[in-house]
Amino acid sequence: MFERLPRTKVFRDPLYGYIEVDYKLIADLIDSQEVQRLRRIRQLSGVSMVFQTAEHSRFTHALGAYHMANLVLANVEGIEVLTEYERIVFLCAALLHDVGHGPYSHAFETVLKTSHEAMTVKIILSDVTDVNHILSKYQGLAEDVAGIIAHSGKFPLLEAFVSSQLDVDRMDYLSRDAYFTGATYGTIDMHRLLRSMKIVNGQVLCRASGVNSIESYLMSRYHMYFQVYYHPVARSYELVLESIYERIKDLVLANVAIDANISAFLNVVKNSDDVQSYIEIDDAYVNGFIKQLCKSSDEVLNKLANNFNNRRLFKYFDLANGPDPNYLKALKAKAKTNPYGKYYYYEITVSAVAYLHFETSNDINSIKILLPNGDIKDLEEYSNIVHSLVSSSYRKVERIYYYEGLDE
Repeated sequence: MFERLPRTKVFRDPLYGYIEVDYKLIADLIDSQEVQRLRRIRQLSGVSMVFQTAEHSRFTHALGAYHMANLVLANVEGIEVLTEYERIVFLCAALLHDVGHGPYSHAFETVLKTSHEAMTVKIILSDVTDVNHILSKYQGLAEDVAGIIAHSGKFPLLEAFVSSQLDVDRMDYLSRDAYFTGATYGTIDMHRLLRSMKIVNGQVLCRASGVNSIESYLMSRYHMYFQVYYHPVARSYELVLESIYERIKDLVLANVAIDANISAFLNVVKNSDDVQSYIEIDDAYVNGFIKQLCKSSDEVLNKLANNFNNRRLFKYFDLANGPDPNYLKALKAKAKTNPYGKYYYYEITVSAVAYLHFETSNDINSIKILLPNGDIKDLEEYSNIVHSLVSSSYRKVERIYYYEGLDE
């Protein structure tokens, strides 16, 4: 049913050596404008302001997640229950799972008040995209791939492999982000993880012999969040961008002309269903109009754009470090009285836990352990380490970010 390439296509990769593509459908999707756009969006956005080698793109991660899906198909016991069609749905969903990401994704999703998952579904189902045209050559394929991303429940096994607490997305980005940042926290034994998995009655189980590798994986992910993804300097960089977006929105609402070409951005702000405008926007697009705004006649945009372009970021306080409460109170008061204070002051909370407990035992996010005698237990029930992590690993970080001019 699905045409194979006359010769396997390969992509060199620093983690896997070769990433192989056998199906013409997958090769066509990789060549689509929406997937190629991911070459122009950095995977870690503001993190590169801290870890200077973190310049890898979402395209490399998309290929990596696709490769991990292929490894699942080759290594997980019982996976042969999948039909060829279901395998194709899985490979397509793994490749396309992040196609809806915007540039500097956190800031972009905040201003649009949407999620990259929702945008991914729109791109897959929109009849104006290459991805949709390619998938629509096969009856129901676009809808089924979108359903995996949206967790529609039609293919729960595939949904678990694409998006859960132990999925092809996380297994690639943890290793890839660790490699490109130089951090050691994200190193995981992915082959051991895959070999410990087994499909039983349509459910992903992990053998008890693989629990140590799962525990290590969970801790790696936890440390990567606080040491890399939630790094305060990276967040500061993204907040400067959020302030730029907010200032643009306020000026547009006040009918003030913007000194930059931002028509596609404004189209999406006004209508998040404008997929054609959305796929025009990438890191180069945003960096380009911010470069123009460095000469803006608007005082706030001029300052913010120059700060963003030259890495002059917001200062910050971690509240856990016990900063002077009187100073913080005065700083907040200055932000409230400053006519532009909303662009120069943020109170931010981030949190994470090593392992999420789910009350519903059949939730796809709940990791199940297969014992040698055939019994099945929840991971936190079997592992004393994970049991303690459920209650003790929750960590919340509260920070105040502010423009240095506020404390003068």
